[in-house]
Amino acid sequence: MGLEYSSVIDAPRDEVFAWHGRPGAFHRLSPPWQPMQLVSEAASLKDGRATLALPGGLRWVAAHQPDSFDPPQRFVDTISSAGLMSLPPRLVGRWRHTHEFEDLGDGRTRVIDRLQTPVPGWALRATFSYRHRQLADDLAAHRVAAASGLTPKTVAITGSSGLIGSALAAFLSTGGHRVIRLVRGTPRDISERRYNPDDPDPGLLTGIDAVVHLAGASIAGRFTADHRDTIRNSRIGPTRRLAELAARTAGGPAVFICASAIGYYGYDRGDEILTEDSDRGDGYLADVVADWEDATTPAERDGVRVVRIRTGIVQSPRGGTLRLLRPLFTVGLGGRLGDGRQWLSWIGIDDQIDVYHRALWDATLSGPVNAVAPQPVRNIDYTNTLAHVLGRPAMLPVPALGPRLLLGEQGARELACASQRVSPDRLTRAQHRFRHADLESALRHLLGRTA
Repeated sequence: MGLEYSSVIDAPRDEVFAWHGRPGAFHRLSPPWQPMQLVSEAASLKDGRATLALPGGLRWVAAHQPDSFDPPQRFVDTISSAGLMSLPPRLVGRWRHTHEFEDLGDGRTRVIDRLQTPVPGWALRATFSYRHRQLADDLAAHRVAAASGLTPKTVAITGSSGLIGSALAAFLSTGGHRVIRLVRGTPRDISERRYNPDDPDPGLLTGIDAVVHLAGASIAGRFTADHRDTIRNSRIGPTRRLAELAARTAGGPAVFICASAIGYYGYDRGDEILTEDSDRGDGYLADVVADWEDATTPAERDGVRVVRIRTGIVQSPRGGTLRLLRPLFTVGLGGRLGDGRQWLSWIGIDDQIDVYHRALWDATLSGPVNAVAPQPVRNIDYTNTLAHVLGRPAMLPVPALGPRLLLGEQGARELACASQRVSPDRLTRAQHRFRHADLESALRHLLGRTA
């Protein structure tokens, strides 16, 4: 029983080992399809402990073993316990995970994972295949950035607990950057600063090299007057106040990266290919996005480089559309929406993170940037691909009446039934490399269904 899994990474051994020891490594290596959440990360590969939340309130505690710590060649963790809810996993199975790093010369490293456990190897292979792909792709992204002149930065992030923010914070931390989370509540430690969107502290951005502004209320929900006000008020005013603060902070951020959305192009432009130079479309969300982007003007006017990331439909089992659809399609209850001809401009979560990362280091990027994969698909093709990856039929179409009942007429028109054929034109011209340019490879990676 158990597993040995290895691959060769194009990075020096010291760099690969150091990556594993930085905050965020566990998050970056955790497969998104698994029903577990990181509670706390190990403070040290030598003798720290990481805790994972499992279904049913159970806890998995991984304890690093000091007697097996041999940097940069090896570290080891075993299953341990801390509290009653961590006892059942420890009693059920044995687990010893040896991480080894072999220097192959020429800046290459063989990474070897050895698992001693009653769990059969076939049940673990998808997890470790995912981990090795993530490690290789993340290190490659950081290598490109370093070659382009990016040095370690201090980056402030709003919305750092959300789907994109948590992944971005982990990615940047493992890359050697210092992440400051701007939080609403009381800061837990020096990695957080209290952020009041209505009246940000004058010193909030002191010592900050770059701001990534992701905060904003979810647009999901029935489009009542209150919901529309919440969407708008959580974006326009807070963004303007933060941009004004960035502008007037002495020695403050050189770049202000703000979330935006492809809703800018309107809810239905037919088969028109939409680039960053396309006109604004019609609808409530188009109006909100336009005003949201305009709210960054104070920083831009003061010479701060401003990048507005117009995000498509982010794919991740941890949130968004895929989180909702995956359970239905897994049991064979999925199908197209309406006639299925509406365009879906999507992007995998890791490619989304790479776009924010590029905005940090690529000084040629400013203004709007479409964060979408280069191959948009129609809804019927999306549903057929998801069903194929999960090995299930897609035979139960959802009538257009369904979204109208849940979201209201406006919500259904601008969210569920929206059709936008968006192209990442600026990224394409910058020769940006997508990790997963086609939908099937992205879904297979995110759902652990690779060959």
